[in-house]
Parts: sequence; C-alpha cells; structure tokens
Amino acid sequence: MLNNLSLKDLTSHTPALIAAIVLAALLLTAVIGPFLAPYDPLAMDLDSLKQPPGKAHLLGTDSKGRDILSRMVYGTRISLSVGIIASALSLCIGIFFGLIAGYFGGRIDVALSQVFDIFLAFPSLLLAIGISAVMSPGLPSAMLAITLVGWAGFARLVRGITLSLKEQTYVEASRALGASPARILYQHILPNALPLILVAGSLRVGSFILLEAALSFLGLGVQPPTATWGSMISLNRAYINSAPWMVIFPGLAISVTVISFNILGDFLRDKLDPRMQV
Repeated sequence: MLNNLSLKDLTSHTPALIAAIVLAALLLTAVIGPFLAPYDPLAMDLDSLKQPPGKAHLLGTDSKGRDILSRMVYGTRISLSVGIIASALSLCIGIFFGLIAGYFGGRIDVALSQVFDIFLAFPSLLLAIGISAVMSPGLPSAMLAITLVGWAGFARLVRGITLSLKEQTYVEASRALGASPARILYQHILPNALPLILVAGSLRVGSFILLEAALSFLGLGVQPPTATWGSMISLNRAYINSAPWMVIFPGLAISVTVISFNILGDFLRDKLDPRMQV
C-alpha cells in the first residue's frame, strides 16, 4: 500500500506540499540551529530588555534581554525531538502489545485491553502532568510522560487492525503451513498494518509537541534557562500586553508546526487508508 504513495501525489496536493516544506525547514533548523542563531540563546543583555522586533533583533528580545529568534531556533530542536521521539517510542510499545492482544485473543486480550482502557480513561494532559509530577522535571521526564500517555492509543489501534488481518486467507494459509506466531505477526500482519500505523503516528506528532509545550508552560517539562517554545510563553506571559511579541512568536511556531503535522497526516490518511478510497 505504501507503493501507492508517490512524490507526484504530494506535489499535486498544495496544502500537504506546503506542510511538508514547512516541516522540512523546521527539521533543517533543528539540525543546523547553532549555525543559524544570531545570538547565544542564554546570553542576557540588560541594555536590550523587551526590545521590539528590529534590525538588531528580528523578533525582539525577552524580559531578560535574550534574543527571541535565537531561543526559538534552539527550541525547535527540543520541540521536534520530543514530538518525533515520543511518537516513535509510543508506536513501538503500542505495536508490540497491540499485536499480542489482537493475535492471541482470549485472556491475554482481555488483560491487555483492560490496561489500555486504564491509560485511555485519563485525559492526556492530566495523565502527563501526574506522571511528570512524580519525576524530576526535565527533558527525559517530559519525553517519558508523553510516551506513557500515547502508547495505549496506538495499542488499541493495532489490536483492532490485527483482529481483522488475522482472519485473512493468507494468514490462515501461513498458519496451516506451520508458521510460528512471531513469523505470522512480523512477516504478514505487521507489514499490512504499517500504513495505517504510520498515519496514526504522523497525526500524533503534532499533539505530542503541543503536550510538551503544555508541560513546559506548567514548569514540568524542560527547565529554564533552556529554551523551548512552551517555556518561552510561560516565562513571558506576564508581558503579553506590554511586549506581546515575546509570546506571539513562540505561539505561532507551535501552531504552525502542529497544523503542518496534522495536514500531512490527513494527506497520508487519504492516500494510505483503504477506507478513504471508497
């Protein structure tokens, strides 16, 4: 099914193409950020407190005289890393337990489904806050909290796909030939489930970035003076009336990134989800 997706499909879909270009630019910024930032993101300049956007500071400075553009460039690396890595980890955990629950069924399915339901019963933000609160604040804690919040949704999705695929003729034939459950899962079921799994993963990256921003805003994520988009909004929210640029630009970065991931995820769903082809 992945073979049905081509570069021509992307270039013919203007919103998805724009979203892909934006995300590519953000990824490039995250990789070469230190070479793009005009200033040290941690350097304070007491002579440049709360300066509006201008020639010296394109996006202005914050309440401590730090260059906002430089801090946003460095924050891009953290925000994208959390979103992409947490999504990948959640996918791996969800795929593993979803395949087991869906294929073996019975008591194993019942027990794992109850675990899924426990994690899914809590709102994502509240569960992430609770997990982060019992650990020392920082990037590893935020990434672990987001991973634990997201895996159950992927597991439930993979379980449902596995329940459908394991009844297919080619799976029955492989089982009749004596193939082991592991061989059936990883050579027959997983490859056919992968397109829908990738779609779900791409759609969740944006929400994970938003969740990291919320944790940083609440002081449970990456700690100051390290720059993240969420922490920049949190530290400067008191100046939103007198110096709105300190909050607007990080907020726009979060919005554009999340919207771009969602647009690209919708595009992948339209192309890869067989239910959308009807």
